[in-house]
Amino acid sequence: MAHTYSIGIDIGGTNTDMGLVRDDGTIIARSNIPTNAYIELQPYIRDMMACIEKMMKDMEVSEIEGIGIGAPNGNFYTGCVDNAPNLTIKGVLNFEKEIHQYMNVPVVLSNDANAAAYGEMVYGGAKGLRHFIMFTLGTGVGSGIVIDGKLIHGSTGAAGELGHSILIPNGRKCSCGRYGCLETYTSARGIVQTYFELKGTPISSDIDSKAIGDLANQGDPIALKTWEVVADQLGMAMANSVNFSAPEAIFLMGGPTKVGEPLLKPLQKAFEKYLLNIFAGSCTIRMSQLKANEVAILGAAALIKMKI
Repeated sequence: MAHTYSIGIDIGGTNTDMGLVRDDGTIIARSNIPTNAYIELQPYIRDMMACIEKMMKDMEVSEIEGIGIGAPNGNFYTGCVDNAPNLTIKGVLNFEKEIHQYMNVPVVLSNDANAAAYGEMVYGGAKGLRHFIMFTLGTGVGSGIVIDGKLIHGSTGAAGELGHSILIPNGRKCSCGRYGCLETYTSARGIVQTYFELKGTPISSDIDSKAIGDLANQGDPIALKTWEVVADQLGMAMANSVNFSAPEAIFLMGGPTKVGEPLLKPLQKAFEKYLLNIFAGSCTIRMSQLKANEVAILGAAALIKMKI
């Protein structure tokens, strides 16, 4: 049987990673350009499309089903990136329009957490599931929500920002300008802040969330307590999310989740503690089955499945 192919593009503040993806989820070619080397959209798109054309030529692929893009502030409805603060190219950026100057194929754009959720559904552990939520823990906290087999975008295209649900009123200042968001407690930066608060010393740049994970796995009591606190906060947020969509599973991905038992054991306990009793036993916590270095490209490529 002949394979079909799509392009997945992950736009980050520093780099833009691209991949040529086969329909079985295999990335057969990769390329990248430095996002922060550009201040205008047209030269950026020109160089991006040159990379795509080279990958296709090198792999002898003449046709693709489309181009999927995971980007900060990506708007599914308009095909635009709307004033992303971490990009050096400013303003409302119409990727769909500009890409169509080079290639007349479907272009689907969404934010990176939505892309990760859809990638899990198409290529990962959520195959066959129609109701699930993905939480991505990293520099921030993102989420993607799938209900009835459909990725939820809402009326504005920005639905699913569970990382900006207020967990603790008047709590830590968030990058969004409000206080007490989940992201300020369970992101990599939030975990570091909790560790130093428990330690009672000023925050040091020498310690990151991975180091705190290593300390916890070595039995360090403050590190272990840090992960217990984080697990309780994340477990509460996850349990609350079950109330509005009744998912079959909640998937976790991102660097902080790699700590393993110091997070996952108390997280399961907290989730069960805060879960409304009518949902008991209906939702499991699972780890993403996509490789960390592939998830962004696969997630972006998977978005194409929504238009074909």
